[in-house]
Amino acid sequence: MRRRIRAVKSTQQITKAMKMVAASKLRRAQERVIATRPFAREARKVLKSVAARVDPSAHDLIAPRATGAKGATLLIVITSDRGLCGSFNTNVIKAVSAYLGEHRGESVTLGLVGRKGRDFLGKRGLPVRFEYVNLPKVIHMAEAEAVAKPAVEDYIAGKVDRVLLVYNEFKSVIQQKLVIEQLLPLHDLDTDGGADQAPAGEYIYEPSPERILELLLQQLIVAQVLRALVESNAAFYAAQMTAMDSATRNSADMIESLTLTMNKIRQAAITREIIEVVSGAQAL
Repeated sequence: MRRRIRAVKSTQQITKAMKMVAASKLRRAQERVIATRPFAREARKVLKSVAARVDPSAHDLIAPRATGAKGATLLIVITSDRGLCGSFNTNVIKAVSAYLGEHRGESVTLGLVGRKGRDFLGKRGLPVRFEYVNLPKVIHMAEAEAVAKPAVEDYIAGKVDRVLLVYNEFKSVIQQKLVIEQLLPLHDLDTDGGADQAPAGEYIYEPSPERILELLLQQLIVAQVLRALVESNAAFYAAQMTAMDSATRNSADMIESLTLTMNKIRQAAITREIIEVVSGAQAL
């Protein structure tokens, strides 16, 4: 019993330290989430303004594609490289499994970001377009570009008809929201909004609006992927901190229960020895 108590105490020290580390990293990750959201929102707003001045079919990434309901799909699945984070990765894997079950017979390709998703989904026998593991602690544009590049290439080449992102969105320390959102084609630019959404004034573009639109589309797609990676990173630290806090409390309850059991065993042994001594004295 003493060995078990020492083992639980050692585990408790580890979980407590991991909780503190996750809490410190969560603060910085949360700051990056807050800084990334306005950029993605404003980039989409500028893109809508430019898209309203060009033909909707001017670029492959926003042109309506005449495909059936069973077009090829690229699923970019974002998980973590490490565990000990509760149901963080399990929820993403369950969502992907449910999507695959609902779309049986369709052509689905996976883009796996994170070791946990790669280890599980990579063994399902589905085609994998790319794998990206061992992401840095601080996500930069380079990582987002590496994830977005193969997706854009496959979509422009016609290999896939749409690209979906599956990840955990950071809501709060105790809440993460599972998100499945469409990355390509960009479907909510409202380029045909009519007179009510016409631009208030005309601008002179240098170079042409089509060229600016092409550059903005690339930046917006990378920004959307960057936001998803940053959101998932912050959600991971929040889930890990919550899981380690729960493990620390559970270990304290286990130590208390084991200590009580050990004291009962020791008391029973002491009582038995006293009874044996008294019985021997009476026999003499």
